[in-house]
Amino acid sequence: MMAVAISRLRRRILILLVVIAGAWSQLLASGAAAALVGETCSSSSAAACGAGLRCTSCVPPPGTGPAACARTTPLDPIKQAGVGTGLPFNRYTWLTTHNSFAVLGTKSPIGSAIISPPNQEDAVAAQLRNGVRGLMLDAYDFNGDVWLCHSFNGKCFAFTAYVPALPVLRDEIRAFLDSNPSEVVTVFLEDYTAQGSMAKVLAAAGLTNYLFPVANMPKNGADWPLLRDMIAQNHRLIVFTSKQGKEATDGLPYQWNYVVETQYGSDGLAQGKCANRGESRPMDSTAQSLVLMNFFTTNPSQSWACGNNSSPLVTKLKACYDASAKRWPNFIAVDFYMRSSGGGAPLATDVANGRLQCGCDNIAYCRPNAPFGTCDMRPSSSSSSSPAPAPSSMMTVSPGPAPPQYSSSISLGPAAASAAPNSSPTLQRRQMSVEEAATATSSEVPDIAPVSSTAAAFNQRWTSSFHRAGGISLLLLTTLLAC
Repeated sequence: MMAVAISRLRRRILILLVVIAGAWSQLLASGAAAALVGETCSSSSAAACGAGLRCTSCVPPPGTGPAACARTTPLDPIKQAGVGTGLPFNRYTWLTTHNSFAVLGTKSPIGSAIISPPNQEDAVAAQLRNGVRGLMLDAYDFNGDVWLCHSFNGKCFAFTAYVPALPVLRDEIRAFLDSNPSEVVTVFLEDYTAQGSMAKVLAAAGLTNYLFPVANMPKNGADWPLLRDMIAQNHRLIVFTSKQGKEATDGLPYQWNYVVETQYGSDGLAQGKCANRGESRPMDSTAQSLVLMNFFTTNPSQSWACGNNSSPLVTKLKACYDASAKRWPNFIAVDFYMRSSGGGAPLATDVANGRLQCGCDNIAYCRPNAPFGTCDMRPSSSSSSSPAPAPSSMMTVSPGPAPPQYSSSISLGPAAASAAPNSSPTLQRRQMSVEEAATATSSEVPDIAPVSSTAAAFNQRWTSSFHRAGGISLLLLTTLLAC
């Protein structure tokens, strides 16, 4: 009897050890996949960071120091806040890439060395998959076709020509719209092409049927159509041109009739200010219902983006809100959008969407189907009926110095960005129903401070891990009882 009992005990212990080993293996794997923003990771592991994050190093020069998880993807505003597609298009914020086509490592299709500096690290198709919905493209007549060039003086050269426009428009933008029937993409053309050139290449790319018609453009600062109506009518591609006179010849709206835009490059990074670029109306002009905020230096720098796609970018949101007749930006344009020391440009997009859609510090805090201003995580209430002033710690955050000018005489346009502040002021929000929010003007959205944590949108991963751990414990107990 003793021998039988010992044998049975050994068998139970062996089964228990096997279950424990498997359970811990599963838990460790899930923990690795659930790494949060700013946590160390292994760049050699594909699952080092969770969805919407990537394992990268921002220690100068980028890629040389310890790796950590950084955000690449904003939260989807259509799915997150509970309002879905039921707001006017100008009540959403979209992550936008400057010189989207100027990708690091691009080889010239014509065999020439490209000396123009890159502004992004992945192709347009990858940017779209990561939640980018605004694309800045510089279009030129070159080599008998329309090309995307990072050039100067209104001319494209072999050493500034990145790629013909057609493959980007057809194989990346159109392919994305074909595969994602509920998505809307906006293109801002820095347009150096002759009349008719863009209409021809857009038709060749099969994009004509997607274009939002010029005739439907809102006039005098009126709200845009509801996002769901734009989707239902398949008007899911907005293409603005920087060249006047193309509404008749190419069917493309002149950008600054509909958009106010901040100064680009290093000149646009002054702390506490938000000046308009020369072609744009003043930022407080309400005759245009869309707001485009640039945040990048004149000469692109990954290292600068690492340090400034953080608190300075979110701080800039507040300055531009104040300068833009109390309107949050609809487009936040950056270089190296995946580079930051934490939440980066995706976080800034979440902050602006939270303020626009539900009156919360971040769209992650919006409570679905609740009155405007109802948040799952909100700052403490203020006794005042108006927002308290922003804390001084927020106001002292400023962009780092721009990188030195290139030795070349070419000045090729702007670069870089920022992430999240350290605190948010107390305030009192007025209540507004979702239905009222859908018809309210942008100026009615309350002034709300930035969120205090770059990882807020991802902390539910830890909850999921704890649930898995609880399940594993239950499995162990069940195994013991069964033996």
